[in-house]
Amino acid sequence: MKAQHLDAFNTPYTLRSVPLPKLTSPHDLLVRVDAASYCHTDAVLASGQMSPLPPSFPHISSHEFAGTVVSLPPSPSPETPKYPIGTRLGIPGRSYHPCTTCSECSSSPSPSPSPSPSPSPSPSPSPSPFPSPSPSTTQHDKGDPPGYSVYCPSALNLGISAPGGFAQYAVVDARQVAPLPGEISSVDGAALMCAGLTIYAALRKCGLEKGKRVGIVGCGGGLGHLGLQFAAAMGLRVLGVENGDGPLEVARGLADGLKGKGRGELRVVDARVEGWEGVKEGLGREDGRREKGEMGVDAVVVLPESQAAFDCGMGLLRNHGKCVVVSFPERGFRFSARDVVFRDVQIVGSLVGSNVMLREMLAFAAEHGIRPSVRTFPLKRLNELVEEYHKGRGGKLVVDMHMDE
Repeated sequence: MKAQHLDAFNTPYTLRSVPLPKLTSPHDLLVRVDAASYCHTDAVLASGQMSPLPPSFPHISSHEFAGTVVSLPPSPSPETPKYPIGTRLGIPGRSYHPCTTCSECSSSPSPSPSPSPSPSPSPSPSPSPFPSPSPSTTQHDKGDPPGYSVYCPSALNLGISAPGGFAQYAVVDARQVAPLPGEISSVDGAALMCAGLTIYAALRKCGLEKGKRVGIVGCGGGLGHLGLQFAAAMGLRVLGVENGDGPLEVARGLADGLKGKGRGELRVVDARVEGWEGVKEGLGREDGRREKGEMGVDAVVVLPESQAAFDCGMGLLRNHGKCVVVSFPERGFRFSARDVVFRDVQIVGSLVGSNVMLREMLAFAAEHGIRPSVRTFPLKRLNELVEEYHKGRGGKLVVDMHMDE
């Protein structure tokens, strides 16, 4: 098979032929990769700024991809979900071969949230131990059944600490994947495996009921433009913030389309033109609030890795609000103790989501027509894709394996 390899940090990928990977576990599946998405984490890893680092070079990146099952283990585990050959799967990189016994793996799942509202679950090709609870932003459910956890410290991560999706074939763990609904293409499904799941989980962690205000700072990027769609479909009043021409174009195009579907209030602002102070006061006037502490959004998701973006998000929050941080700049963020103490603002982090939430996200996306804005490239042009990524034009960039045929 052919695969793109990272041979050293800060170097281009190299395409070459390698043997097919082998199944080494009763939980393994061999999939033909149909599409593989490029994530900011791939850029961070390639620059040598991420831990854990690849175990060795050469390394195959991409931790968000989609594929079709082509081979099963000779002696599959009876506890593992069964996927017949030909099943299309969405494959997030996290939790490949978890230990099953640590405190993360052995803990019980948190209670399922009450319906609010309930999407129509997409049919699964086989029974699965991972149910699909109804989405609700009022509770962040991160639990999978005991024996598997995306937070297992011993697990590998495809595309980060193990070979990923920038290859024609890959070995995946049947416990970490989810069947793709028929309404979602492999290209779109690949982009949803990290970007979609991560922003969906972050919005759930905001803990907001319908009609509440949420801000998304960095709303035109890979996660942000999906967040606009998810938040609107959840019935939230959405404020998107951007500061680049390309991402603004993506976000505003989505906002116009969502308004036409009657999804409620959704506004996108250019941070270069409108400061957070003026935006916050405008929201206060709309809500009939006179005190500054009462003005602003109820929760905000911060996606860019800049201090200015974090400050903007914190500034937009009303008192008792919540700031959900998804990005991880190398030097971290500075925050004001006054915001935390005197304004009672919470700052929490959010990292991807459980397999339970992955299935919930896919069902929700299928029902509400949530799709990524993508540009596709063949596998042989991965380095051109990377060049495009660094231009910061917004949306998602995806390798479509069928373009090489």
